[in-house]
Amino acid sequence: MNSAELMARAALMRVADAGDATMGRLVAHSGAPAAVEAIRERTLPPDFVTQEAKQQRPAKLDQRLSTWHVRLAAADAVADLATGERLGARLIVPGSPEWPTQLDQLGATRPLGLWLHGPVDLRFSCLRSVAVVGARSATPYGLHVAAEFGLGLGEDGWTVVSGGAYGVDGAAHRGVLASDTPTVVVLACGVDVSYPRGHHELFAAAREQGVIVSECPPGVHPTRARFLIRNRLIAALSRGTVVVEAALRSGALNTAAHALVLNRHLAAVPGPITSMMSAGCHRLLRERKATCVTTPEEMIELVGTIGGDLAPCARGPAVPRDALNEVTRKVLDAVPSRGGTGPASIALSAGVSLDATLSALGGLAAAGYVERVEKGWRLRRPASASYRKTDAVLPDPVDSSGADAFIEPPETGVLAGLPDR
Repeated sequence: MNSAELMARAALMRVADAGDATMGRLVAHSGAPAAVEAIRERTLPPDFVTQEAKQQRPAKLDQRLSTWHVRLAAADAVADLATGERLGARLIVPGSPEWPTQLDQLGATRPLGLWLHGPVDLRFSCLRSVAVVGARSATPYGLHVAAEFGLGLGEDGWTVVSGGAYGVDGAAHRGVLASDTPTVVVLACGVDVSYPRGHHELFAAAREQGVIVSECPPGVHPTRARFLIRNRLIAALSRGTVVVEAALRSGALNTAAHALVLNRHLAAVPGPITSMMSAGCHRLLRERKATCVTTPEEMIELVGTIGGDLAPCARGPAVPRDALNEVTRKVLDAVPSRGGTGPASIALSAGVSLDATLSALGGLAAAGYVERVEKGWRLRRPASASYRKTDAVLPDPVDSSGADAFIEPPETGVLAGLPDR
């Protein structure tokens, strides 16, 4: 990247507001150095003026040009670059080796450049990245989930991108930093400005282990509009966005909208239906704009490679009864919990043969499920004995001449008793 291009873009970042589409189109049309000269001379290229008149919402170019001209007179690109160097920050622009090419999808609103502060390579970090966003006034539930997502994503080698705000953002950053994985903090102010001030130590840790990103020159303080404009970068830098908590009116939903426009994966974490801080997430899910995720692994499956980042299938706890074959389960279901009944009645109720019933009853008795009583068979009561647990599957009952075929009970283990029914 030649110095003239870098200097021109540094100047234009002082001249135009972040995300100014008109400036973006001017730079795309003429190049950054020529755009600076046009603004200095207060004369825009005629074909550009014609092009802008065809826009759906054409800007007032005379007014815009006048504002740019005044700002350019006050801009000092040399001083900005010197300040950045003194701080340890660097300016990257399109074409730089560290420039994330996915930002090109922003079109005319693509940033003119990005100021970075931190040792991590931004482009490389964003190859496997997830944006974790949510409410500033997050609930304890939201903070816990955000930290768990940050930690889980980081442990699997995924970079977390967020905005460094209080609440969900801060919890997600802290979670991923705890895993010794880089995090990307996208600010709505200069990289040398700690906003919010309470996150000064968090930003310091991010500068050591990750990277601070901003399209604002050093020393610029945040405004309300810059936060919303900043959100498009959070969505664009990551492969997918997960909304942990969001009210119906939330900046996190603005980031979600940018993710949808950019055709990025969008996910939402469900919360209590009584919590207004989860109402925005629930609306995204109800309108089928977002995928429901409840673990970092599920988010990785959503944004990862097909077949290579599958989340483990959630299963209920295994119980010894799961190991019984179908015939044995039928026999067990037919055994009464009180009194007792004979094998013939059990066989009739279970719908299996008498020989198979006798074989199954023997195995169930050995495993501690049933017991023989005066009236026949009944379920063994938990209070009367400790049921033994067997790791072996009971054999399929077979039709044989046999009376009761008993299995030797195992020597170790305890089997939880069946509830009285």
